[in-house]
Amino acid sequence: MTVQIRPAAPDDLNLICRLRLQRASWLAARGSDQWSTEAAGLSIDYFARVVERALTAGETWIAEVNGDPAGTITVNDRADKQLWTDSELADSLIVHYLIVDLRYAGHGLGSRLLAHAATVTRVRGRHWVRLDAWTTNSELHAYYRRAGFRLARIAGPDRRSPSCALFERHIDSWPTDDTLVPARPASFRMRPLARYPIVLPAFG
Repeated sequence: MTVQIRPAAPDDLNLICRLRLQRASWLAARGSDQWSTEAAGLSIDYFARVVERALTAGETWIAEVNGDPAGTITVNDRADKQLWTDSELADSLIVHYLIVDLRYAGHGLGSRLLAHAATVTRVRGRHWVRLDAWTTNSELHAYYRRAGFRLARIAGPDRRSPSCALFERHIDSWPTDDTLVPARPASFRMRPLARYPIVLPAFG
């Protein structure tokens, strides 16, 4: 398996939106309200505008497996200031929209993308990778714990955001080179997408 992480280009916007729709549909099928507009999640149109801004700013990356786009991550210094303190924001970069294509789920691509976020953070001279996770998605919280993050806190009930579970990881806990993240065996196989009950709305 060859995994490469490249800067996303403007014409990757449709791909990223489709990944988000795919994952939102998968979450809904599992009973989660994450990313649903009913639970104050971003509409797909608003999401597209936010991601387009990140693409223009060079803040988004695409993971490719053997040349096939397989996941995405956005890393920048913007976050809901109601969630993080000024001092926390000053010494960190924030992860947004970590999404792995369901065909590649379970093969460590999310960890590779998070390691890339740590590399970007180190290059920018900051020391923490931070993110906010959907408050009610306990499975997602467990994922970030397995990925080496610790729960900093759950933001108070006065916060309007549906993503109030705040996680962080210090860059010193990663290898200094994200290529040192263990690769999966060469026998990597895509999961057949047909196994998942997904309906993708048209976009673009």
